[in-house]
Amino acid sequence: MAQQSRVTIEDVARQAGVSIATVSRVVNGRYGVSAETLQRVQAVIDEVGYESSLVARSLRSQRTNVIGILVSDIEPFSAELLKGAARALHGSEFEMVVYAAGQHNPEGWERRYVSRLNGTLTDGTILVTPTVIDVVSTQPVVAVDPHVGGSTLPIIDAQNFEGAKEMTEHLILLGHRRIAFLAGRPDLESARRREAGYRAALAEASIEFDPALVRVGGFKEETAEAPARELLMLDPRPTAIFAANDLSAIQTMRTAAALGIGVPDDVTVVGFDNIPESALTNPPLTTVDQSIQALGHEAVRTLLMLIEHPERRNADDPIHITLPTKLVLRATAVAPAR
Repeated sequence: MAQQSRVTIEDVARQAGVSIATVSRVVNGRYGVSAETLQRVQAVIDEVGYESSLVARSLRSQRTNVIGILVSDIEPFSAELLKGAARALHGSEFEMVVYAAGQHNPEGWERRYVSRLNGTLTDGTILVTPTVIDVVSTQPVVAVDPHVGGSTLPIIDAQNFEGAKEMTEHLILLGHRRIAFLAGRPDLESARRREAGYRAALAEASIEFDPALVRVGGFKEETAEAPARELLMLDPRPTAIFAANDLSAIQTMRTAAALGIGVPDDVTVVGFDNIPESALTNPPLTTVDQSIQALGHEAVRTLLMLIEHPERRNADDPIHITLPTKLVLRATAVAPAR
């Protein structure tokens, strides 16, 4: 058969010598096809690479067996989360499509793409660090690391407050008192909770909170560089900088090196996330592990449950699953130099 830009069901039927209806039965797993015919049709499908249209499939069965995952960008956090999501789909009948918005999408871009995907291409959607509180959809939607506000979406997050508090307590136990904080994206609940954990640990240790030691890093390397430089140039310089995510911490280490400031000899630097890159810095980064792959795994598990059990979608009592965090002690956090 001549190569075409897209193989159709008619092509498969003609090459297998059967009707289009028979090919449709094979593709959709329906009864009424002999074992011999099934084998022949499947062999042709494997040979020519035919795939049934997701839209056509959804019109026939009201299901596509596909979930959508919307991320603002493919960076270390989202990449790890997608690994966990893919692992959760192993052994299921579901596939996933990933939509990355890129750097320049306006606030609320998720609403547009949820509307576009749900009910035609996907059976439900996972929003990763969304810029909105809620979206309107006839299909289930789950939020990972949600926007600040009273969302009624099912939420999957980590112990952001507890993890940040534990890390700050660790720095205090090492002897640090002048601890700076490089905050995250202001519109995310996780960033707010991490700063709250930092402040709570200071208060419990009777260390006065100093707003001059806080800058907004925004969770990205490019947005963290200038505020990290400001903190490193303070006089007196903080003895420790707690960055609200690993990308900001890694950028802080690069900025310190450019300024001739040693980590950890001159300043301790710690992060939050435990992305794979955090173990590869020189020296390796002390951080808070929030089990990013587990966040993706749990988000998929929750979404599949809501797809299979629509009666569990209760806006008055939304699902909220919080995963534990733990400290990962490496080489960037030491006692302050005298």
